[in-house]
Amino acid sequence: MRRLMAGTILGTGMALAAWSAHAQETVRFWYHFDNPDNPMDALIADFEAAHPDIRIEAENVPWNSYYDNLYTAIVGGNAPDAAMVKLFAQPRLLEMGALEPLDDRIEAWAGKDDILDNLFELNAAPDGSRYYLPLQYVVLYLYYRTDMFAEAGLEPPATCEAFREAAIALTRDTDGDGNNDVYGFGFRGGRGGHDHWATFVLPQSNGFDGLTSEAGIAATQWVIDLHRTDGVFPPSAPNDGFQEIIGAFQSGVTAMTIHHIGSSAGMVEALGDKVSAVPVPECGGGRWTSFGDESTAILAHSEVKDAAWEWISFLSSAGANAKFNEATGQLPVTRTDSEAWTLHEQRFVKATMDSLPYAALLPNVPETSDFVNTVWPVAMQRALTGEITAEDMNAEIAALYGK
Repeated sequence: MRRLMAGTILGTGMALAAWSAHAQETVRFWYHFDNPDNPMDALIADFEAAHPDIRIEAENVPWNSYYDNLYTAIVGGNAPDAAMVKLFAQPRLLEMGALEPLDDRIEAWAGKDDILDNLFELNAAPDGSRYYLPLQYVVLYLYYRTDMFAEAGLEPPATCEAFREAAIALTRDTDGDGNNDVYGFGFRGGRGGHDHWATFVLPQSNGFDGLTSEAGIAATQWVIDLHRTDGVFPPSAPNDGFQEIIGAFQSGVTAMTIHHIGSSAGMVEALGDKVSAVPVPECGGGRWTSFGDESTAILAHSEVKDAAWEWISFLSSAGANAKFNEATGQLPVTRTDSEAWTLHEQRFVKATMDSLPYAALLPNVPETSDFVNTVWPVAMQRALTGEITAEDMNAEIAALYGK
């Protein structure tokens, strides 16, 4: 009898273990993370400890191919259950029927009221519905080398005119070989650099509506001339991406560049008090700077939507969100984490806050995905190398948007 009972208990235990293993749901999660200090393994361990019935299978997809891979996976029926997403991709993803509505889940979520003001509004779709859950945010500003500016007797530029004058003054030959080896501005001509161009052009062109106007064409020509006539961009600018502009700035090859608070820790580590930041310059009587977003979404095809929601809402909850953004170097989306935030030095927080009044989003339409990923980088590279004119470039962008 005892043997029978022991066997029964053992069999029952094995059955329960098998049922438990079978009941565990796996959430496939795609994200992109360039910083070497990747927090994902630690976050997954924290989450799975609190949710033993959910397993997270996270894949870090390179940024340069992230959306190409995501769109291809969706079409091929092999998309993840949840993914990090940016606002420029939202219209395309909605057009593909790829996003799960989150309104009901957000309204029932205990963490909803801890999300900072306006982030849900900024992340909303054109119809007001919510498909994204905020994860982090930044606003772009102008980095400048305080040591180089002091040596040249310059103040950080507040206007486009002052920016050009400073960039010319800071571009020089320091080793006497007859070739410039320091440049005034690190321009990101490769993918992801549309925000640099937009900073100088959109305030003067009335946004995307006026790109083919005389003022819009002149503004893009002004950017091209900074490179081809004034020579204030490094020769590599047409192909430079994030790593190149940050590396050049930190090593003293450039005196200014545009990025956000996410790179400030690395800047301070490399340069100490030789780096600071201010809002981007005023151009044509106005300013435009990018609201940098990162959110998460549940893909509509997922068969584990409840588990996927548990995961993405965990990433946007106090504590976990701080851990994520301590590694990304961007700003947390929760009030709780924001109130205790000490990661960034005050001068960069101030530059971010001072830039908020000018922060804007690219058009929330499907065409913006093509603008970011292909049309702008290809056109900008061709314009900087003299293959096409400013008028040609602006016409290509305007045609994409049906302007």
